[in-house]
Amino acid sequence: MTDLRWSDVIEALDPEWNGYLPDVVVGEISLEDWQSLLDLVEEQAWPREVTHGVDDAPWPRAAALFPGGRPLDEPPTLAVRPFAGVQLNLYPHAVDEIAFDVDLRELEGQVGIDRLCGLLRLVGRRLSRDVPLYAEGDPAAPVLRYDLATDTFWHVEAP
Repeated sequence: MTDLRWSDVIEALDPEWNGYLPDVVVGEISLEDWQSLLDLVEEQAWPREVTHGVDDAPWPRAAALFPGGRPLDEPPTLAVRPFAGVQLNLYPHAVDEIAFDVDLRELEGQVGIDRLCGLLRLVGRRLSRDVPLYAEGDPAAPVLRYDLATDTFWHVEAP
């Protein structure tokens, strides 16, 4: 089943309007939610790596990313590949929000939008939250959102 048609969202996800790396930011998060997301990555057996100047660093626990409930002074980027050829970068910069980006150049066509919807739905269900996607660097209003209550997606039209 298709949630969104590529032809319907191609303008909203246009890199010229949206940027190549739109941001997913889920707020009102706890340390337990962070751990739940980190566990999801492991459960799905997605290829992943910790980029922090250390080769072969182990996949972290949330408590190690936020000792004493505060982010590390120099938090790592957590690179996850939920699909072949698609990488998302997870940024543990705040304990109360989960932020990651995905490269739109890796998500072209209907297969790409189906994968994006599947990923946002999986994250939303795991965190029991709506999952908004914002234009790169512009958290004012989402251009696409997974709505947990209705298990559906909505998007905005490009200006």
